[in-house]
Amino acid sequence: MFYSKKLKKFKKISHCFFSNKNGFSKGIYKSLNCGRGSKDNKKNIQRNLSFVAKKMNVSKKKLILMYQTHSNKVVQINKNNLKSKIIADAMITKLKGVALGVVTADCVPIILYDVKNEIIGCVHAGWKGAYSGIINKTISKIRNLSSNNQIFACVGPCIGKKSYEVDLLFYKKFINRSIKNKKYFFKKNREKKLFNLRKFVTDKLLKLKVKVDQVERDTFTEKHNFFSYRRAIKLRQKDYGRCISVVCVH
Repeated sequence: MFYSKKLKKFKKISHCFFSNKNGFSKGIYKSLNCGRGSKDNKKNIQRNLSFVAKKMNVSKKKLILMYQTHSNKVVQINKNNLKSKIIADAMITKLKGVALGVVTADCVPIILYDVKNEIIGCVHAGWKGAYSGIINKTISKIRNLSSNNQIFACVGPCIGKKSYEVDLLFYKKFINRSIKNKKYFFKKNREKKLFNLRKFVTDKLLKLKVKVDQVERDTFTEKHNFFSYRRAIKLRQKDYGRCISVVCVH
């Protein structure tokens, strides 16, 4: 369980970037797999989510997750859609006692808190979502709710720059959009680059005048703490677990 030093100071919210420990799943999903989209035993996933809800001090019905699709779709959770299926990659809410969760396995989980207006949010920022504007859309949605904001963000555990190998097509996609994106890439060899997803995401938040801190952990290298999609592929595993990051206003 990992925490933002900045968000810890705010007494009205609780948050946590959960590790893969303290859960009920077995095998490649060991142990706190919260990925409903994984092929893990559904009962174990439900038990894991119950554990998370309990830790966050909410009922399991009040732990809201998304069906994530690497999009730039942001949904505001209110009383009308509380029980709906949420297909999105970011959520925000003003509701008290509702915990918002995001699941990741190398992508970036971002937890947001607008201190002035007590609005919370969580973002699933993989390269696709970040590239297509999920961060900008989430922040502007918060700002549309109230004009006087003071937004804090914590960028959680994700794949580290030394672990994120990409091909030249991927690199060109970013460079064609802006030559300034060059700073997020490092040369590995003639065929491959290394991509700094954490910095790419963080810079977008800073540009939007959001105060940012980090939980500087690499999900790919820290197999005792985190699930990793890329590590699972490298090890030729059939599937992978997902870690959960959660925020709640009390």
